[in-house]
Amino acid sequence: MNFRNKKHKPLEVSLTPMIDVVFLLLIFFMVTTTFSKESVIKVMLPEADGQAVERPEQAIVLSINKSGQYFIDDNALSDTSLETLTQALTASKNNRNIPLIIHADASAPVQAAISVLDVASRIGFRNITFATQKHP
Repeated sequence: MNFRNKKHKPLEVSLTPMIDVVFLLLIFFMVTTTFSKESVIKVMLPEADGQAVERPEQAIVLSINKSGQYFIDDNALSDTSLETLTQALTASKNNRNIPLIIHADASAPVQAAISVLDVASRIGFRNITFATQKHP
């Protein structure tokens, strides 16, 4: 029998597979993370039960504060007349299929929201959504 002492190679730990896994995890979390757009206008949304829907990339956000003033993409309109609202929505509409999201304050006048729906349907918006917050 041959009982010679064999020289063993020193053990080496390869970090390459671990670095690959870390980079893959980093890419996965970067791709799957969604970022929410915070609005500058303070609007207390009404509460509703329902499923959460993500905001599309391209959407027109029309906000109505509690005094009934209109904001389109955080830009205040000069007054609350229907003509001004019609001109602003017509100017901001690039595509017929772009969604219109209405952020109406819970204490905003109902007439303001009805006026927005009326003007938007006359202009040609077909995808109109009211933003709400979930019951606690």
